[in-house]
Amino acid sequence: MTGPTGLRIRPMTADDSAEIGAMRVRAWQHAYRGMVPQAYLDGMDVAADAEKHRARLAAGDGSVVDLVVEAADGTLAGWAVYGPYRDGDVRTGDGELYALYLPPERIGQGIGRTLLTEVTARCAAAGLPRMFVWVHKENARARRFYEAAGFTPDGAEEPFEVGGAAVPVVRYVRALTG
Repeated sequence: MTGPTGLRIRPMTADDSAEIGAMRVRAWQHAYRGMVPQAYLDGMDVAADAEKHRARLAAGDGSVVDLVVEAADGTLAGWAVYGPYRDGDVRTGDGELYALYLPPERIGQGIGRTLLTEVTARCAAAGLPRMFVWVHKENARARRFYEAAGFTPDGAEEPFEVGGAAVPVVRYVRALTG
């Protein structure tokens, strides 16, 4: 898919892993400053993150989909991963956006919205009735982003352990059919 600003959305490949690892680490360090322990953010390892993505892609069964947004200059401007909703170890008949990250300098350019629209359309086309996403409770920017896209909090909240600290996350849902 090509977005309205010349962006191209395509499947992630193993060759993208290093750039995605760097993007994810920078995005975490930008978005979660003050929400998760700073020592954890400072200790994030780009190479280890990249290797995790590379290994996950190699071991994947096709149920989890990674998409990247490629800018006109060939650099990656965004990344999302989605698949079946995980209720503990059980995968349900709903979809879940597991992650959506952009380089900090790309925030506010419509790239995230384009990527989220693509993921949502793919889940709807697959016949999934709903899509869920977990969001850090204190991340007001992300919460506004998902709310503007039609997601609503459904009241579920869980602690998410990051660097030895419990960081609360809230669940958002959007109906895709009906």
